[in-house]
Amino acid sequence: MLALLPRLRRFAHGLTRDGARADDLCQMTVERALRSRDQWQEGTRMDSWMYRIMRNLWIDEARAATRRGQTFVDEEAGESVGADGGQEARVALSDIDRAMARLPEEQREAVLLVMVEGWSYKEAAGIIGCPVGTLNSRLVRGRDALLALLGEAA
Repeated sequence: MLALLPRLRRFAHGLTRDGARADDLCQMTVERALRSRDQWQEGTRMDSWMYRIMRNLWIDEARAATRRGQTFVDEEAGESVGADGGQEARVALSDIDRAMARLPEEQREAVLLVMVEGWSYKEAAGIIGCPVGTLNSRLVRGRDALLALLGEAA
């Protein structure tokens, strides 16, 4: 499991686009995997199992955040009150990070799993829980959108 941490963290960072949230997601994934270790089947790929856990946790977190957003004011809404241009304090993301952030989540997942993490189409489809053909179309659309967005940045 320890050998998987760098890859899991990279995937988490791609999903969250934030280092601290990625660390939290990794921690939750490891905790869930340890708690559920009896559900992992001997002879199956542990990395695929853990990627699925991470993805499911991320979906749960996104849904919870949406519900919170419908009820409460965003926590960051008051950060720049009284400050002159709080935007300058934010760290600029690289062109690729900005382009990846603009992709729809389904396309971003496909691009991250296949192009960044190196999973096969079949393996990535298993992690996401969709047919290979669906993953392929998401990947093609995501890759094309990414290239177009990077072309705009140039």
